[in-house]
Amino acid sequence: MKLSEICTILEAECLAHENALDTEVTVACGSDLMSDVLAFGRSRGVLLTGLVNPQVIRTAEMMDITAIVFVRGKMPTDEVIELAKKKDIVILRTERPLYMACGLLYSNGLRGKKKHDQATL
Repeated sequence: MKLSEICTILEAECLAHENALDTEVTVACGSDLMSDVLAFGRSRGVLLTGLVNPQVIRTAEMMDITAIVFVRGKMPTDEVIELAKKKDIVILRTERPLYMACGLLYSNGLRGKKKHDQATL
């Protein structure tokens, strides 16, 4: 699924790297706990979270995450947005809550990483 499709599905706005919305992602992870993202995240995917601090960007960088979607209408600080730009991470923002955003992406074909019978979305 292209990041531009995620924007449309979630009625999201792009806050960083709008020129990269043609990028394709195949997995997603939804969590406010960065320890869970480190345990279950998958590279080249998208992270949905309500946590809006620099640690999210650092975690995404470590896991080679392509894009972060901030949910519940949360607005990251300029510091977080600038850090994402430096790390080439796309930042999206939606008013949708985490549960609904994950459900919408899942129902439109974007899956989580499967670890045997466990999915992270």
